[in-house]
Amino acid sequence: MTTTLQTPVAAAKKDPKLANNWKTKPAEELTDAEVLAMPDGEYMNEKQLAFFRHKLVQLKQDMHNNAGETTEHLREDTVVVPDPADRATIEEEHALELRTRDRERKLLKKIEQSIARIDAGDYGYCDETGEPIGVGRLLARPTATLSLEAQQRRELKQKMFGD
Repeated sequence: MTTTLQTPVAAAKKDPKLANNWKTKPAEELTDAEVLAMPDGEYMNEKQLAFFRHKLVQLKQDMHNNAGETTEHLREDTVVVPDPADRATIEEEHALELRTRDRERKLLKKIEQSIARIDAGDYGYCDETGEPIGVGRLLARPTATLSLEAQQRRELKQKMFGD
């Protein structure tokens, strides 16, 4: 039985006009469309790795900024409100904000792992199969460690057998 590999990049349209822009621009100035338009033979070259490192570091910085804003917001809203309905609303908003920060904390670990994978030279390749994950998938989820097919298999197993 033979299987054919379908790359997730094929789903996104490559703009041939942008195919060579990566050669003249620094990685920090490249757009998602320009990275997507790069030839398949240039997969995870120095420019792409630098582009994704920049994207991950920026995402990490944004999360740290959001965490600081949350701390300030929670300090500001600790005013005693006499109305129980208003107090309940404020507490619910705090709980929602804390859940969001908890999710971001978990994502922060994945971002740090992805940066470490860039340093190790493993970024962009599936943990299970070793095949390229695909630029399109990495643009959508820069912390992806599995190819689309491997992720679908994992989700199917979890659905069938539980965690």
